[in-house]
Amino acid sequence: MSADVTSTAVVETSGLEAVYGTGDGVGPVDLRIAAGQSVLVLGPSGSGKSTLLRMLHGAVPYAVHAQVDGAVTVAGRPVAGTGIAGLADVVGVVAQDPESGVCLPDVLDEVAFPLENLAVAPGLIGPAVRTALDRAGAAGLAGRATAELSGGELQRVALAAAIAPSPRLLLLDEPTSMLDADGIDAVRRALDVVRRETGAACVLVEHRLDELAGDAGAAALPDRWIVLGKDGRVRHDVAVEDLTVPMLRDLVGEGCWLPLDLELRALLGDAAARSEGALLPSDWARNQPDSRPDDRVEAHLAGPRGGTPLRARRLAVSRGPRARRREVLRGIDLELRPGTTTALVGANGSGKSTLLACLAGLDRPAAGSVEGPRAGLVFQNPEHQFTATTVRQEVAHGLPPDAAPRVEQALARFGLTRLADHNPYRLSGGQKRRLSLAAMLVHEHPFLLADEPGFGLDRHASVGVLRALRDVAADGRGVLFSSHDLRAVAGYADRVLVLADGTLLADTTPLELLRDEPLLERAGLRPPALLRRLAAEVSDGPALVTVLRAMDAAALALGVAA
Repeated sequence: MSADVTSTAVVETSGLEAVYGTGDGVGPVDLRIAAGQSVLVLGPSGSGKSTLLRMLHGAVPYAVHAQVDGAVTVAGRPVAGTGIAGLADVVGVVAQDPESGVCLPDVLDEVAFPLENLAVAPGLIGPAVRTALDRAGAAGLAGRATAELSGGELQRVALAAAIAPSPRLLLLDEPTSMLDADGIDAVRRALDVVRRETGAACVLVEHRLDELAGDAGAAALPDRWIVLGKDGRVRHDVAVEDLTVPMLRDLVGEGCWLPLDLELRALLGDAAARSEGALLPSDWARNQPDSRPDDRVEAHLAGPRGGTPLRARRLAVSRGPRARRREVLRGIDLELRPGTTTALVGANGSGKSTLLACLAGLDRPAAGSVEGPRAGLVFQNPEHQFTATTVRQEVAHGLPPDAAPRVEQALARFGLTRLADHNPYRLSGGQKRRLSLAAMLVHEHPFLLADEPGFGLDRHASVGVLRALRDVAADGRGVLFSSHDLRAVAGYADRVLVLADGTLLADTTPLELLRDEPLLERAGLRPPALLRRLAAEVSDGPALVTVLRAMDAAALALGVAA
């Protein structure tokens, strides 16, 4: 490697490859990333995206064992032999799970921690912390205890801690996955500021590109894309402007979420997608096979089924130590009905996870009551519910021996059969999420509660999970899932509960929510361009479902064709 290349490249890899003991892995990867350049890494769940990021700062193999071959240099330092600590002054990392990276009890101390480790002068730490919190959209969290924060709020704190030392390389593993609209805007602004003011290179792994892109579409995303296939090998290393329709169809077929402008190009082709609305998504959907809502949707629209509901009456929940106890929920009245899929939406910190935990009996209410059958809960962090040492044992936990066929069926349904003998803690983020859902669904509780069930999933896996929740309701059980993904809510929920600041603002339908601008504003919700467009165009709720499910079906069909 020449001295000139080393001085201008922040990242340089040659034949970089990692293989775990299970045989899974990623690579070989050859890439060069210059100062100020932003790179997007995308691909289906389990393709090795997170592993690639971990190799760039030494977590693989120094913290997570794998056989690593090839070479990687960061800021002129070979990662082999330098290690994680030796790169701490030049690399900032936002991990997929913010709880794994946030370790101190106070927000200000957490953001200051990397600066103190780097022996930054004490007088400079306070201003740097405030600047980082502001850039991450987390200034309002100063002085809070990290244990009291929601997953999305923790994500903002983790971002602030990563950018506080002004690293030369910023690695972000799905930084927007738990964030509301304001949080996603903060990530977008932070990336721009870091690159512009520090010249740092950024490597970003993200599934939900449509939300990160916002109304600007692909133009708001990194201009260089590295696409990994299911086998962990690089399928494309391409500039956004050079993406062709066949490439885009390949991405959708691999399970990638795309911004609306690119998704329409993939599904409709260049001419139709660029015809200034001449062919609207609903026009296209009407021409797709099985484009009308299925019988289960029609049954939901006909009204609730019989059975014992799950109710909350004047529910209130408080959190934190006695000296500074904080009311998280207050005055919550709701009823969940068998056979109905209900979505729970709201900004970060609005109380969604707390409400789910209380309905499942895991949190004791400070006031009010929960009445009805005991519900099963899928946690926001899958690892919090794992108890076994293999995937198969995890799904079978708590079931009688004669349930083995049901276990195998669940493994197959969620694409886990080949991973059945693997350790649950060694799976990718998306695989862990699928396992947590499979393990709870086999118990067939009268009500299923799921906290962000689409977190960490690619397009195909996300649709599979949503269809599984729809099937649970079709079998006569009740479903309540929280989500920041309003597209999933609009396509698969019958009702929507809207939370803000610990209170229930509305119990409505997806289409009514999308058309209620004051309610969206009060709840801190911002629908993507596709939903705004459809809400203005479609005649009713079933027509909205038609379009969204037709687009999902077309994406899955591209995967089958591939």
